Amino acid sequence: MDFTLTEDQRAFRDSVAAFARKELAEGAVARGQISQFPHEIARKMSAAGLLGITLPEADGGAGGTLMDAVLAIEQVALVCPRSADVIQEGNFGAIRVLAHFATADQKKRYLQPLLKGDEVIAVAMTEPDAGSATTDLQTSATPDGAGFRINGQKVFPNPHADQYLVYVRYGPGVGGIGSVMLRRSAPGFSIGKPGKFMSGNEWAPIFFDNVYVPPEDVLLPAGGFKKQIQGFNAERVGNASRSLAYGRYCFNLAREYALTRKQFGRPLCEFQGLQWKFAEMKMKLEAAQLLLYRAATNADKGFPDAEETAIAKLMCNQTGFDVANEAMQVMGGLGYTQETLVEYCLKRCRGWMIAGGSVEMLKNRLAEIIFDRRFSQRPPRDK
Repeated sequence: MDFTLTEDQRAFRDSVAAFARKELAEGAVARGQISQFPHEIARKMSAAGLLGITLPEADGGAGGTLMDAVLAIEQVALVCPRSADVIQEGNFGAIRVLAHFATADQKKRYLQPLLKGDEVIAVAMTEPDAGSATTDLQTSATPDGAGFRINGQKVFPNPHADQYLVYVRYGPGVGGIGSVMLRRSAPGFSIGKPGKFMSGNEWAPIFFDNVYVPPEDVLLPAGGFKKQIQGFNAERVGNASRSLAYGRYCFNLAREYALTRKQFGRPLCEFQGLQWKFAEMKMKLEAAQLLLYRAATNADKGFPDAEETAIAKLMCNQTGFDVANEAMQVMGGLGYTQETLVEYCLKRCRGWMIAGGSVEMLKNRLAEIIFDRRFSQRPPRDK
């Protein structure tokens, strides 16, 4: 068992760190207060080969590993937390599912603009009555000739995305669920009143009123739910990576503050109460990183293991939030302002404890693995 990075991994990590210092350091704080997707940063990352890191070279990717993408998130977040979101969206979640299951034509029309940094993709999965209970979704795909008519609505997706990976119901039950690709310009597609999350990111309900989807835009037909939900394990690795990386960013900022800020004639780092805080933060960060690296390195082919991913996400979500919270406490009023990115990291980490599978749902999943049995959250059916 080897706990060190390979020579190639170290070289890649260092190259990303150098890119981040050169291209992302300037304007990092201001970037954290802008909700719009930073296309200029995405294009720089595309040119540097940081979008599609894990995708095959034949598809326009770099042919790297999931661990490479994790390392990229870490190094970018240490310099500019907001830009780490670009790494996430260009390597995990929807883009990975699209790349894995898309036809050659779909890759040309949908995937290539994403890899160039020109477009943004969003998942349209959650509905007003189907959140954690994803299989309760009602957005329907009714046959119309060779294609389908989509009717229904989704909540919480990015209202500024160019394309959407939409979970739809072709028929009853889990076996009736699949997905289609839609652009925001499709007739019958509309976006409701935008709202804002606590993090400042915008969301809006989206509506499908008899939207026609031609057969070439069907990503997965009926029976595809289990395939596409596997992509959530990869998304969760990205979620966990950002949580941990944001926590480490806050740790580093608070450490420098404790070394230079003086009270009662002494640097803050000389007070034992703060020393213990930093010791505890360091232990949590190191433990979470080992769990994250295990999940990423064991996923060298296909999608990550569900159990290892659940554990990593749980640990990294909690650690990122706890460390950001403690860093804010160390930095006092300054940490609570928007003059630093500690408050930004804290709010983002809190959101990831809900997104991508809430911590409660992942604990339920782990319990099922521990006891080797299914624990349904639904009420008993009438006999």
